[in-house]
Amino acid sequence: MNILETKNIDKFFHQPTDFQVLKNISFEVKKGEFLSMIGKSGSGKSTLLYVLSTMDTDYSGELYIDNQLMTGLSKDALAEIRNEKIGFVFQFHYLLPEFSCLRNVMIPALKLGKWSDSEIEQRAYQKLEMLGLKDQALKPASKLSGGQQQRVAIARALINDPLIIMGDEPTGNLDSKNTSIVFDIFQELTQNFGQTIIAVTHDDDFAKKSDRIIEMKDGVILT
Repeated sequence: MNILETKNIDKFFHQPTDFQVLKNISFEVKKGEFLSMIGKSGSGKSTLLYVLSTMDTDYSGELYIDNQLMTGLSKDALAEIRNEKIGFVFQFHYLLPEFSCLRNVMIPALKLGKWSDSEIEQRAYQKLEMLGLKDQALKPASKLSGGQQQRVAIARALINDPLIIMGDEPTGNLDSKNTSIVFDIFQELTQNFGQTIIAVTHDDDFAKKSDRIIEMKDGVILT
């Protein structure tokens, strides 16, 4: 079953001159697939990720998530879909340093408003436990190591049980030991929980170990 599909996506930048950054991008992502997107800087991979995440709507072609056409929906409708169906893990964790780890993980669920506060707290504890951080739950995020903070960011991405986790260089700030921990977490999420992951990475080893690689060059998919 396809969880995400693109049909003939083109995108132009218009400053300083017209430049086509994505060219006729068509591919599918299956449920439970761990997909890495690679390519040199300027290849279009991060731009494509932002289109796939529905944050960038300035393109032509069609984007489907969970068999629903995203193209042409209002900004509010897309924000709602994003919060419910997509979890984000960035190169930098973007945790609120003065908040506890628990509170940081709870934020997207509080925003979604689907569960009571006590249910959200319980869900946040479950996600932290899954990532081996339950004992750190009440510590301020600023007191954790970089690797632990990135794991809290993954717990936060999981809180609403999204269909897809999108990672933009999710191990870019980590040493090899923590990169390996994060990769293992992603692999477990896809293999044991049917989570779909799409990650942009510069790390060839990370990409090689994932289920599938999409390589980009000059706005085109090579593989």
